[in-house]
Amino acid sequence: MGNSTGLAVEELQACESHQWYRKFMTECPSGLLTFYEFKQFFGLRNLSDTSNAYVKTMFTTFDMNDDGCIDFMEYVAALSLVLKGGVQQKLRWYFKLYDVDRSGYIDREELLQIIKSIRAINGIPSEISSEDFANMVFDKIDINGDGELSFEEFMEGVQNDSLLLTTLTESLDLTHIVQKIQGEMRTNI
Repeated sequence: MGNSTGLAVEELQACESHQWYRKFMTECPSGLLTFYEFKQFFGLRNLSDTSNAYVKTMFTTFDMNDDGCIDFMEYVAALSLVLKGGVQQKLRWYFKLYDVDRSGYIDREELLQIIKSIRAINGIPSEISSEDFANMVFDKIDINGDGELSFEEFMEGVQNDSLLLTTLTESLDLTHIVQKIQGEMRTNI
């Protein structure tokens, strides 16, 4: 009997994978999601230059082989991160996302741009200004005070500060997008 439960889970995962594949191929018949299609897919239109740059950075972090498109495997990896990724995995992704110039460090301006863009896209009202939030992050986790956050400073600092961890996790929570996709998949079955 124990095997039947494992089999049911495997069947469910296979069915879900098939649904994700059908959805992806319906949206991207070429099998590749371009940046333009990525924006259309998530309903991101008329973005400011800053917000568009943020979305481009997000797209680039999902485009793991840097070919300018997201293929099905990259799509699945992104969804897996959003749905099943642990704190460490998500923080690694956040660091990569915030490190806009790919220098291996996040400077104050990069963080500020991302915060402003996330708030503009998500329409997140906040009691604290973007500038004040960026300053608070640096005050709390820039251990050596050099004005840049290394990967180690970022990982350790965010994990050791529950407010920062919650704020960053909530601001980049993409589950509502995944739920929308899953809802569309169910109506097309």
